[in-house]
Amino acid sequence: MSQQAGSYYVPHGSRWPIVAAVGLFIFMWGAAHWLDGITPEGPLLLAAGAAILVFMFFGWFGEVARESLKGLYSAQVDLSFRMGMMWFIFSEVMFFGAFFGALFYSRGLQVPWLAGEGHGALTNLYLFRDYTGGWPTNGPDAIGGPFQIVPPWGEPLVNTLILLSSSVTITIAHHALRDGNRRRMLPWLVATPILGMLFVFLQAREYMDAYTHLNLTLHSGIYGATFFILTGFHGLHVTLGSIMLWVIAYRAWRGHFSKDHHFAFEAVAWYWHFVDIVWLCLFLFVYIM
Repeated sequence: MSQQAGSYYVPHGSRWPIVAAVGLFIFMWGAAHWLDGITPEGPLLLAAGAAILVFMFFGWFGEVARESLKGLYSAQVDLSFRMGMMWFIFSEVMFFGAFFGALFYSRGLQVPWLAGEGHGALTNLYLFRDYTGGWPTNGPDAIGGPFQIVPPWGEPLVNTLILLSSSVTITIAHHALRDGNRRRMLPWLVATPILGMLFVFLQAREYMDAYTHLNLTLHSGIYGATFFILTGFHGLHVTLGSIMLWVIAYRAWRGHFSKDHHFAFEAVAWYWHFVDIVWLCLFLFVYIM
């Protein structure tokens, strides 16, 4: 039965938060042991934690979807979902903002100081006299050896066009859903995660080329670190977004959304547009400038 206007749905006791906590603990425990080489069971613990988290996601989100289809959520609950998604995206903005901040600080301040500008004159004089700075750089000690950058007008440009196209496809699908045209919505919606998967494939190929032919690795000083951390975390977000889009496409195919009630669709669309905007910043500040 639908909730009355102004009422708020109070959920029943749920086991999913404790399942999520246990899964995250095992996942991080395994990751730490694997990276530090503490025990050989690290990868196994990591996989076990990941499996628990996948089980939790299917169970918890499935429960929320069933409650929504039963009409248990009022307009006030819908608003709380929207605010929650907005704050989540804001936290993602801060997440990427920290890494962009590290890039700008290293490029605009730290490297010039080591080259003798401003406050770094004495540091350059006594420690790095032969270092002239410039960007990209792997630092005064040339950590990781000589490297080449990834040309921006090859696969990065293609990936930019792919993500821009995916923003168009998800927008067309959204408008079709709001018009109640389910037949028109589904093909455009399915095209979006396909484009996302193509992006990830091309980025993986770009990484392989960087490691094997350009000697650009995660250990190539400050440039290699910022390049792979920024693009790698973005690739992870594209992967997660593609999974979310496949779930939404399945739910749309099952008829879970109407033209007036489809916040899950909107939430994933918001997330996807955010991922696209981050890539545009990456393409500009990491590949081109």
